[in-house]
Amino acid sequence: MNKRQAGFSLIELMIAVVVVGILTAVALPSYNSYMMRARLTEAFSGLAGIQPKMEQHWANTRSYAGFDADALGLMPRDSEHFTFTLTEASASAYVVTATGQGSADGFVFTIDQNGGRATTSAPTDWVTNDACWVDRKEGQCAE
Repeated sequence: MNKRQAGFSLIELMIAVVVVGILTAVALPSYNSYMMRARLTEAFSGLAGIQPKMEQHWANTRSYAGFDADALGLMPRDSEHFTFTLTEASASAYVVTATGQGSADGFVFTIDQNGGRATTSAPTDWVTNDACWVDRKEGQCAE
């Protein structure tokens, strides 16, 4: 009585390994890019959220100076990926900065009193932009 052996041949296993390798080579860079864009939205939402609070302070006092966001708890909370600071505040101007840390190290985003958004620093393989917050290596602006 001849019994046929069940299982996979070496060629079939090698083909499966090659297919998984190709899929990984294609998918992993896309996934890493997606994860970085998700981390960057922490900075974008934090900076966009502080702007109305700064404008409310100006409407009440006619000055950006004296805005003690830390004491009032108005600054966005530092996260795993970004720290937020009020870097400049005068009677007529302010700049709030989000500085990357951890896996977002190297990124620095700002917003000013006119709503001007800028990417002032980025990792070496990324493009910066003085007119917007970039969320892709090519320097494409975040929407």
